[in-house]
Amino acid sequence: MTTLIFSFLAVLMLLVFLGVHVAVALGVASAFGVYLMLGSADIALSVLSGTAYEALRKDIFIVIPLFVLMGEFISRSGAAKDIYTICNRAFLKVPGCLAVATVSGNSIFAAITGVSIASAATFSRLAYPEMVALGYKKSYALGVVAGSACLGMLIPPSILMIIWAVLTEISIGSLFVAGLLPGLLLSSFFIGYCVIAAKMNPNVAPPCAPDAFAHVPAAQRRSELISSLAIIGLIVVVIGGIWGGFLTPTEAAGFGAIGALLVGLIKGMRGADLLDAVYRAGKTTAPIMILLITASMYSRFLAMGGAVSVINGTIFAISENPIIIMMMLFTIWLILGMFIDSTSIILLTVPIFAPIATTIGIDELAFAIFGILVIEAGLLTPPFGLLIFTVKAAVPDKSVTLGMIFKGAIPYWIMILMVAVLVVVFPFLANWLPQSLL
Repeated sequence: MTTLIFSFLAVLMLLVFLGVHVAVALGVASAFGVYLMLGSADIALSVLSGTAYEALRKDIFIVIPLFVLMGEFISRSGAAKDIYTICNRAFLKVPGCLAVATVSGNSIFAAITGVSIASAATFSRLAYPEMVALGYKKSYALGVVAGSACLGMLIPPSILMIIWAVLTEISIGSLFVAGLLPGLLLSSFFIGYCVIAAKMNPNVAPPCAPDAFAHVPAAQRRSELISSLAIIGLIVVVIGGIWGGFLTPTEAAGFGAIGALLVGLIKGMRGADLLDAVYRAGKTTAPIMILLITASMYSRFLAMGGAVSVINGTIFAISENPIIIMMMLFTIWLILGMFIDSTSIILLTVPIFAPIATTIGIDELAFAIFGILVIEAGLLTPPFGLLIFTVKAAVPDKSVTLGMIFKGAIPYWIMILMVAVLVVVFPFLANWLPQSLL
């Protein structure tokens, strides 16, 4: 059985690294593994089809498309641009003002969209042109856009948190609350770096003109006010409702989507824009749902074959020191992040790694935040660096190279990993709020 399990994992990783879509690789490898264990193709297909059916019936999965739809409505309505403008005005006298506004805007936008890719694409079009127009160094401007986009998966509501919670059966509400302090700490690190870099070298980020917003039309100010109040209202309803115990995550996602739709209508969205938002939400959600179905098959195979016990035994045979074990998991996540997207990494590794962390006494919420942070760092890691490629595709500047973006993102990559280590060393960063509020 041990040989079968490691052969299965080897075949699975081979398919992934050969470029086979992770959902296909998970489905094929799981079907073949169950067939070898049971010795009957009919029984194997019956087990896997039953697993897929049960996975689709879980009502918690509706949270993902609803939160994605909420983010799409807000993004398409123009509210993200208004948020960025308000942040610009607020930090006008701060060194690196536009960079600080980008981090702040991304932090607020993260509390609505929950998807890093959406944040990267939105702020590449909004923030980068303004920073370059003011004379910011391109690598500095690109780095702050790519780096701060990672906040989208840490500040709730986060799609990665939802997937992690589903796989490990942790409360989604608890995980959302657990991400708040690390998210704010990380955004504070980002802002601190932007300010220090601009202060040490003003040529990297020239100061903003003190009268840059002196003649803003009343209509624009009114639009910005509507956006800011709407965003605050949505955050209070969605996150506050979950924290206060008034709403389940599913109900909060539903109210959030309805609220975002109303904001879009107030901001002037009509038929074509609304349909496009729904289409884009579906396009984002469908691959995630297929991955979750095949991941359920994968988890079933691991459970039937006792794979978790076998892999646990192998890892503990190498070392029983919790620090060394965590370093091993950390390294595996970083290596996978160079080639595979975040969702796929979670689906492949969390069913195996979460029991290991529990065995060595790591708090489950702290381990979840640690894992999400390390996996998010992979979005900035060459050669894959999904956020890097997203920024490259979205910025309206053909002279931008991948090397410039990677270079600018290095400090943010380091800070993400620093916060990840801090969360493991000081678990209260992740579990204090959930214990206090829930």
